[in-house]
Amino acid sequence: MYVLKRGGRKEVVHFDKITSRIQKLCYGLNADYIDPYLIAQKVINGLYPGVTTTELDNLAAETAATMTTKHPDYAVLAARIAVSNLHKETKKVFSEVIEDLYNMVNDRTKLRSPMISDCTYKIVMDNAEALNSAIIYDRDFSYNYFGFKTLERSYLLKINGKVVERPQHMLMRVAIGIHGEDIATALNTYNLMSEKWFTHASPTLFNSGTPRSQLSSCFLLTMKDDSIEGIYDTLKQCALISKSAGGIGVNVHCIRAAGTYIAGTNGTSNGLVPMLRVYNNTARYVDQGGNKRPGAFAIYLEPWHGDVFDFLDLKKNTGKEETRARDLFYALWIPDLFMERVEKNEMWSLMCPHECPGLQDVYGDEFVELYTRYEKEKRYLRQVQAQQLWYAILESQIETGTPYMLYKDACNRKSNQKNLGTIKCSNLCTEVVEYSSPDEIAVCNLASIALNRYVQNGVFDFKKLKDVSKVVTRNLNKIIDVNYYPIPEAERSNKRHRPIGIGVQGLADALILMRYPFDSEDAQLLNKQIFETIYYGALEASCELAETEGPYETYELNKIIDVNYYPIPEAERSNKRHRPIGIGVQGLADAFILMRYPFDSEDAQLLNKQIFETIYYGALEASCELAETEGPYETYEGSPVSQGILQYDMWNVTPTDMWDWAKLKAKIAEHGVRNSLLLAPMPTASTAQILGNNESIEPYTSNIYTRRVLSGEFQVVNQHLLKDLTDRGLWNEDMKNMLTCGTGLS
Repeated sequence: MYVLKRGGRKEVVHFDKITSRIQKLCYGLNADYIDPYLIAQKVINGLYPGVTTTELDNLAAETAATMTTKHPDYAVLAARIAVSNLHKETKKVFSEVIEDLYNMVNDRTKLRSPMISDCTYKIVMDNAEALNSAIIYDRDFSYNYFGFKTLERSYLLKINGKVVERPQHMLMRVAIGIHGEDIATALNTYNLMSEKWFTHASPTLFNSGTPRSQLSSCFLLTMKDDSIEGIYDTLKQCALISKSAGGIGVNVHCIRAAGTYIAGTNGTSNGLVPMLRVYNNTARYVDQGGNKRPGAFAIYLEPWHGDVFDFLDLKKNTGKEETRARDLFYALWIPDLFMERVEKNEMWSLMCPHECPGLQDVYGDEFVELYTRYEKEKRYLRQVQAQQLWYAILESQIETGTPYMLYKDACNRKSNQKNLGTIKCSNLCTEVVEYSSPDEIAVCNLASIALNRYVQNGVFDFKKLKDVSKVVTRNLNKIIDVNYYPIPEAERSNKRHRPIGIGVQGLADALILMRYPFDSEDAQLLNKQIFETIYYGALEASCELAETEGPYETYELNKIIDVNYYPIPEAERSNKRHRPIGIGVQGLADAFILMRYPFDSEDAQLLNKQIFETIYYGALEASCELAETEGPYETYEGSPVSQGILQYDMWNVTPTDMWDWAKLKAKIAEHGVRNSLLLAPMPTASTAQILGNNESIEPYTSNIYTRRVLSGEFQVVNQHLLKDLTDRGLWNEDMKNMLTCGTGLS
């Protein structure tokens, strides 16, 4: 039997050569569990005459991946085989890859279709030697199989269907796309991402450096108008955003209820359901970025709307097909008054926004006053027991997992954007709460920090966390200004308010490294310290930006605001006015495990607090530094932060003494901040897969499971647990079966 080599030459199959290739990639793996001969035997069994060496590598990688439940090192080996195969199939030199992507010719149309922007191409060619020599390709081998296959399917650029980028090429492309000719800063960003200290969000990884660099993750829309023109203009905006890989949250509070009068036609409205079926079909048709991710729309509605019961049924598995729209996500934007009436089991009035205008535009006491006035005037469509609607909500959640529940009054009271007007919805994943209006589409630019990377020998490195938070903040600010906005309302909002979202991943991994149970007090404290640090760093960076550029920005995320392509002008206008960014985390559970903190322990609670204090502090500091040179964001005046009110003030919480908040507040009072929003703990579903961390701030839900995603079906194992069991000599087939069956450990 023969194989076909990459150069086209035939060669007789040799078992020893297959084994030797696998053996070379087993360095550093646990030799007691990893058996290259067994993998080679299984590969031999799958051979056929004329099989290519590429297919052999793919088979070997898939075989190793199926053995992940025997030991997590098999996932590492599978990735190494797959990465090694990719390296053999692709060019090594970064500038040559960029040149090929820039000069791409479509096989079908025979037309030049560059995958790289003119600006990025010129920068890479002008700095080819420095950029080529800076890339460390061995870091590609640090990904696990699940993460690498996710990159390969959706993130690495292709020429006519063939992957031509390596993971390190992608990271350098992203860094250059954000920082442009600032090569030193670009290389710093490359190294931090390459070493997995943080990652930018999926749209940034998809599109940075390309002709349409739409780098933002989240778009929040308010319905243009309760009219055919308004409904379909908003639908067009949703389609343009989804085309550019944006997730969407849209509020439909203003759409009149079914059966109410339409003066223009002397007819009656069909209500929300038929309209949302049209939105549902658009979400199915216009997927994100051309088959990279499914289109995703979240629809927000206040519970006083006359169609709320029909709204709750839209995702259910049973019922008439013409009354269902199962591909949308649904959320309720709940005023406190509704919950008070549920608690007291009082009557709740359902109204039409056309006949009872203005309810969606007010919150708190103003909402209560207007709503009760309409009730006294008997302008409602009907009344129900508040608990009847509450139980309908619970029934829908049990059956479909939706609606999400967000609380209108709390979201508005605690937002730094409350000076802009009433906030009417959140985004697809609910971590972003921003102001939107018919002429402003809210945008958020996201990145997440991998918390488990900051645990070294049972010690959490808060200084490094703060420093990285500041870098992330500056990056996201840059994106605001260079972004491609799919619609003008999004650009207007983003540039006015300059929100950014800094998240984390790997919190669970960090806790494991610290040996903290996820719910322990140690984990809680570490969590607090982490987010204090991120917040402090982001605030500091935003303040520094405001010193030079005027308020609203934070370094990395701020650069994303500046270089972003906005699919619509409303998005660009909004993003550059307010400059929101979103810094999140991943791997919190991993961090707790590494710290040896139980997830719900007091140690974990403190660490959690310290983590987010640190991130918040770092983001504020960076935003302030940016404001010092660039000035505050446009709508800074009148915001809570302009009055010296930070997030912990709005929650009546006292931060730990880890950071000097008084000093930072004084600096912000002098220079302002560059960003209206800073932190946003997003789900990190895709990027946590890539980095091999547990998602966001979530605990581990299972120790062994199978996950089915667009890039395939993968076995996922809690690597921390397996390492501990292996170190103690407890890992064997019986133990694996116990965990798989859910019987736990005795």
